[in-house]
Amino acid sequence: MATNEEKSSRNFIQEIIDDDLKTNKWDGRVHTRFPPEPNGYLHIGHAKSICLNFGLAKEYGGKCNLRFDDTNPVKEEEEYVESIKEDVRWLGFDWEDRLYFGSDYFDQMHEWAVQLIKAGKAYVCDLNAEQTREHRGTLTKPGRDSPYRNRGVEENLDLFERMRKGEFSDGSRTLRARIDMAHPNLNMRDPVIYRILHAEHHRTGDKWCIYPMYDWAHGLEDSIEGITHSICTLEFENHRPLYDWFINAINEDRGPDRPWGAPIVHPQQIEFARLNLKYTVMSKRRLLELVRQGYVSGWDDPRMPTISGLRRRGYTPESIREFCVRVGVAKFDGVSEIALLEHCLRDDLNKRAPRVMGVLRPLKLVIDNYPEDQVEQMDAINNPEDPSAGTRKVPFSRVLYIERDDFRENPPRKFFRLAPGREVRLRYAYFVTCTNVVKDEQTGEVIELHCTYDPATRGGDSPDGRKVKGTIHWVSAAHALEAEVRLYNHLFTKPNPDDVPEGGDYKDNLNPNSLEMLPNALVEPSLKDATPGSRYQFERQGYFCVAPDSTNDRLVFNRTVSLRDSWSKIEKAIKR
Repeated sequence: MATNEEKSSRNFIQEIIDDDLKTNKWDGRVHTRFPPEPNGYLHIGHAKSICLNFGLAKEYGGKCNLRFDDTNPVKEEEEYVESIKEDVRWLGFDWEDRLYFGSDYFDQMHEWAVQLIKAGKAYVCDLNAEQTREHRGTLTKPGRDSPYRNRGVEENLDLFERMRKGEFSDGSRTLRARIDMAHPNLNMRDPVIYRILHAEHHRTGDKWCIYPMYDWAHGLEDSIEGITHSICTLEFENHRPLYDWFINAINEDRGPDRPWGAPIVHPQQIEFARLNLKYTVMSKRRLLELVRQGYVSGWDDPRMPTISGLRRRGYTPESIREFCVRVGVAKFDGVSEIALLEHCLRDDLNKRAPRVMGVLRPLKLVIDNYPEDQVEQMDAINNPEDPSAGTRKVPFSRVLYIERDDFRENPPRKFFRLAPGREVRLRYAYFVTCTNVVKDEQTGEVIELHCTYDPATRGGDSPDGRKVKGTIHWVSAAHALEAEVRLYNHLFTKPNPDDVPEGGDYKDNLNPNSLEMLPNALVEPSLKDATPGSRYQFERQGYFCVAPDSTNDRLVFNRTVSLRDSWSKIEKAIKR
């Protein structure tokens, strides 16, 4: 039996399903579905829906279908179908043998449309799209009947059949439901069921030149598949009465003594708040615009909120699933902090990512009193969070490279790293003191540091007990591997990209510094055989992922996330 704490932590959808199981509403079944339209790549918002639908099915010992709502051949492509399947698998979910397409049901949906025409509940309308909008009315003004609304059944059947055969041009006619042009819900004002589209479909080819509207297909697809709980985002709440009307209208003419057969299943639709995230956009239309206009390198650009982009950047499926749990399931729209997503990622990578040393902006350091030909192998911890990860050997020599930012000729207050005359610890190695600074004669830029080391401090500790405030990382010049490093930042400069002056555009807030390329980075030799997709923590720098285009000859790393975690501060502010 669930404890009070467990009960209080359950979301409203779980509570609905719990009640349904108690009343045996669906004969003990829980059957959900994830229904993407294959007109783009999935993003982090879809990840929430995937985790919710597949997660509920797993929790209740039920089933979850993967179904593609492919009712618009103009925007849909096989590329998107395959990318969606890959993303769902990568997130850790399995639809088993339940892969479906809305186009699988085109014949059945057409048959039901004919049934509505015969029952006088649908008619062929000759108004074009603009005229249809004009007749629809507004929230405060009722719509007007189409002049074609009272066509007879036989004429409507004839015209609809001719539409199906391709006799009419795109947009010249539609099939509309006959409901109520004065209904307070605009979705109920004689909505379009079918439109004419002479377009090749990625699965059915040129078999059809009329295609069902999403509102017609949505509930019917659920019904065909026997879905019990049709979980949608809040924008479909006002469409629910229409979905109910369609199924009720079909069922009114069905029964034991009626020609159309047994009534069809009526799924239960439940709406929840979609996931919105700061510093990015979640509209597939806008994401497609960013791709096509070259603002990003593609759908899988690591700055994109797409699942493929997050994967390429180095996110783990575990961190995304945890983020979706932490965000929760609500009834009201809100905007989530991207800092929480990054926090979930850090928390996951902290436990699993091996530690290595990498210098992103190298500055040469020579230890004058270290033997020229000597090379020592220093013991370095692979992961302090995982003792079983053990240690590795890192070569140490007279000439090193350190991070340029770890030196200041005139250090500010509270700068505890290397400066003239100052002693610091080299991670896993020795204490060194800066004795001389070499500058470029023309630019004055610091190009080389000279130091001395204390041989008694091997391993990073002093036998005489003296302390140093700074510890910096390094790589051996003779052993380091060249690498290109890409530093990613937020795609937009503002938390809300739509925060623009009147007449402005969300793209005005694109971050010009969302990508910084560092072509001359150096990493320790243990990364020689690092494979694409492998994740590491560069000590003191952040978490990095080996990029897909990395090779043995040229290592490339994407910075997944920095080490600085701002979530706790934001969380405290939210709670206040």
